[in-house]
Amino acid sequence: MDYYQEIKDQIINNEVTKRIKEYSKSRSDLQTYYNVGKLLVEAGKHYGEGIIKKYSIRLTEEFGKGYTVTNLKYMRKFYIFIQKSHAMRDQLTWTHYRELMSLKNKDEIEYYINISIKHNLSYRQLHDKIKNKEYERLSEETKEKLKTKQEEKIEDFIKHPIFIKNTNQYKAISEKIVKQLILENIDSFLMELGDGFCYIKNEYKIRIGDQYNYIDLLLYNIKYNCYVVIELKVTELKKEYIGQIQVYMNYVDQKIKNSMQEKTIGIILVKKIISLLWNIVRIKEFLKLLMF
Repeated sequence: MDYYQEIKDQIINNEVTKRIKEYSKSRSDLQTYYNVGKLLVEAGKHYGEGIIKKYSIRLTEEFGKGYTVTNLKYMRKFYIFIQKSHAMRDQLTWTHYRELMSLKNKDEIEYYINISIKHNLSYRQLHDKIKNKEYERLSEETKEKLKTKQEEKIEDFIKHPIFIKNTNQYKAISEKIVKQLILENIDSFLMELGDGFCYIKNEYKIRIGDQYNYIDLLLYNIKYNCYVVIELKVTELKKEYIGQIQVYMNYVDQKIKNSMQEKTIGIILVKKIISLLWNIVRIKEFLKLLMF
């Protein structure tokens, strides 16, 4: 079998397809690289590892850049990757798969594939999530739910720990600065919490008795139809923090939410990982500041 000619035919077909139907470019790329990868695996069995270098030289002469030894090896790796039961998804691009192929754990790969499709992530956004070890920061209970396709709860996708970028290189971190850093990149913070979180207001003013109090952050989760009260602390957990947030949650339930909405959820972000129990919902709350 003339493996080189077969590889050349695959590339020519791909170039024709991209010019005729631009919308099918990504799918055509993936299918072509999969087919080329398969041919490279078979050619390697017959001619050895050195055949990739020979093909790279010839393809570059005929088609220009893009067919380096490294790229051809990625195509071979892509074929092997898909063969390990990772179905090819048309919604992802070649650059998405280049990121995914750096991973080994099948469940982790499926997680990143699913969130990339669900949230229409660019490959750069996917890269950032992998770099920040988002999957590893999910609880073992959540990972098991994903694997067995169990029903998810609001607390399942809160990352452990939550990452907040210290973009201004603050050395002394106060609650005010933490809040400022969150608000500077609110979209990133909401994604750290999980799906469906929407920002309402910071320093949300409420009146309890004769005194005014301020909720650090008031959010709403449209997926679970409930308000979310967040309190920020730069110390370890103290008993009074729990009492404080319960008062705020009760206020929201009694004064703000309506009968069609679910009970308010409370999250305390502190320096250490802890477990709390309220509203029959176990939530792990934490805060980790990264210096960028």
